[in-house]
Amino acid sequence: MNIETNFDCDPFSKVNWMTASESLEFEFSKPMFYLVKRGVVKGSLDHGLKTQAIENGVRINFNSKVSEDQVDIVATGPLGKESFGVDKGIIFETDMDDMAIGLSGHKFAYKGYAYLLVTKGYGCMCTVVFDKFETVNQCLEETKKFFEKKFDMNIRNSKRVGGVATFSLKGDFQVGEKRFVGEAAGIQDLLWGFGIRNSITSGYLASKTIIENKSYQELAKEYFDSKLKASLVSRFLSEVAGDRMSLIQSLVSQKNGKVKNPDKVFDILRKKYGNYSKILYPLAVRSLRKRYKFLRD
Repeated sequence: MNIETNFDCDPFSKVNWMTASESLEFEFSKPMFYLVKRGVVKGSLDHGLKTQAIENGVRINFNSKVSEDQVDIVATGPLGKESFGVDKGIIFETDMDDMAIGLSGHKFAYKGYAYLLVTKGYGCMCTVVFDKFETVNQCLEETKKFFEKKFDMNIRNSKRVGGVATFSLKGDFQVGEKRFVGEAAGIQDLLWGFGIRNSITSGYLASKTIIENKSYQELAKEYFDSKLKASLVSRFLSEVAGDRMSLIQSLVSQKNGKVKNPDKVFDILRKKYGNYSKILYPLAVRSLRKRYKFLRD
């Protein structure tokens, strides 16, 4: 995509998954994910992309509004009124070691998960709930209590963060000449609620179709359709399982809290999952439509 990495982008291959009473450690041979900063801070993804845009002649108009009819690409974030997830937490400075901790349990994150991420003295602690959004404040308090018992948090200069996650299977990527990218098009992961990589990809594809005079609708649908459906099946399986730790433990072998051969386990799951996803999709849609209105016809 010709994007330079002029922002902090830290790889993590070691991940711990916890509940109130258990813990599992995964250590992969390759990065499981990369941590980036967001917002008006030094080293953030936003600041890095802005710098690259300006260097390429882009003019940015801050503190001004335009209507959708005046633009080629709509990248506003969530447009729909219905959300499947809400997150709330804090970012902070700390002397803690780098770490990536996932935490499950309804009191920490109803039907979702909480997490503690630390890299190079910068931390983020959040809870993500996928139902009963009114519990998010209490869940965050329980999450904070849990991590404070486990670690010397050493939180400085904390700031509140939060947001919502929206998802759509309608596939309305393009209306007339307007191209919708990221969550404005409902492009999101229904299981975890993360979508930065896909949002950037959708922006790239939208720009590419303008330059090459091609159909963004066709290109985006081809690229994202199977991914969105797979994430819906993942959400379905997660909710059927109920207890995420039990589900994880049933899929892996472990010794003293450390997962054996995590790369091999997930390679096997990845190969089989494609077939399972296609088979389970009709059942998953029918089941989740009862709770998520945006999946209804």
